[in-house]
Amino acid sequence: MLWLHIASIAILIGGLLYGSLVLRSMAEVAPPDVAQAISERTAKRFRPRVYITILALVFSGLYNLLSTPGHSTRYKILFAVKILLVLHVFAVAILAVRPKVERRARRMYGAAISGLVVILLSAYLRRIF
Repeated sequence: MLWLHIASIAILIGGLLYGSLVLRSMAEVAPPDVAQAISERTAKRFRPRVYITILALVFSGLYNLLSTPGHSTRYKILFAVKILLVLHVFAVAILAVRPKVERRARRMYGAAISGLVVILLSAYLRRIF
C-alpha cells in the first residue's frame, strides 16, 4: 500500500506544480481569453485525477497508519500537523479544478508548496518512527 500512497501523492503534487507553473507562464504571454480557455480545459482534465488520488491517499494512508501501531507522542503531534496540511492541499486542489475559478494557478501553487512541506514532514516522521 505504500507504493499506492507515494504514487498518488506524486501525481497530485506533481499535477499541481505543473498546472501552476504552466498556467502562470501561459497567462503572461497568451491573450486573456485564450489563457482562460486553456486553464478551464486543463482543470477539466485534471479534475478526475484529483478525486482519484485523494481517495487513494485517504485509504492507503489509513491502512499504513493502522498497520503500524506503537507511535510516540511526538510522532502523533507531528502527524496531526501533517494531516492539517494534507486537508489544506485536498481542499485547495478540489477548489482549483472547479469551473470558472479565478487565480487558479496561484491556488495550485499554494497547494503544491503545502504538499511539498507534507512530503518533507512525512520523510521526517518516517525517520523518527
